[in-house]
Amino acid sequence: MSDTRPLFSASLISPEVTHSLPEGFTIRPLERGDYGKGFLECLRVLTWTGHVDESEFIERYDEMVEAKGTYYFAVMEHADRIVGTGALVVEKKFIHQRGKCGHVEEISIAEEHQGKGLGLKMIQALDSVAMNVGCYKNILNCGPHNEPFYVKCGYHNSGMEMSHYFEEERDAYHRG
Repeated sequence: MSDTRPLFSASLISPEVTHSLPEGFTIRPLERGDYGKGFLECLRVLTWTGHVDESEFIERYDEMVEAKGTYYFAVMEHADRIVGTGALVVEKKFIHQRGKCGHVEEISIAEEHQGKGLGLKMIQALDSVAMNVGCYKNILNCGPHNEPFYVKCGYHNSGMEMSHYFEEERDAYHRG
């Protein structure tokens, strides 16, 4: 039997979002037993994951659980398969009265389910989690080709992303 312990409480996801999904789709927190449901295959639509076996998946999942209040990975499920993913990473700050800032990461929808509004629903779900855990804002990084999608989700361009990689140079898919 699959381990259904969720990464966080499903009550943090807005009921409006969960009830507005197309028929047959659910959204919920990542579970420890999701390795065999296509979680990594869904992420590979977005970027390279490398080879991650089930024990490595569980090890990383457990690390996220231990960092309580930091990692909120949500998944969309259809026909017992993970078809969408998205993460909220909560940064605890000293500024803004010791505020919390959410970082939206790894939004990925399986290719056969793109164009159904699932990406928007994932963003709305992560926004609701952020509000429910007390974030004063969410931010994300994206390429120029994805900007129109995120504008449709209520985000706006508020600066420029800078990066400093500590690994050998690779193509965009493998770099992340």
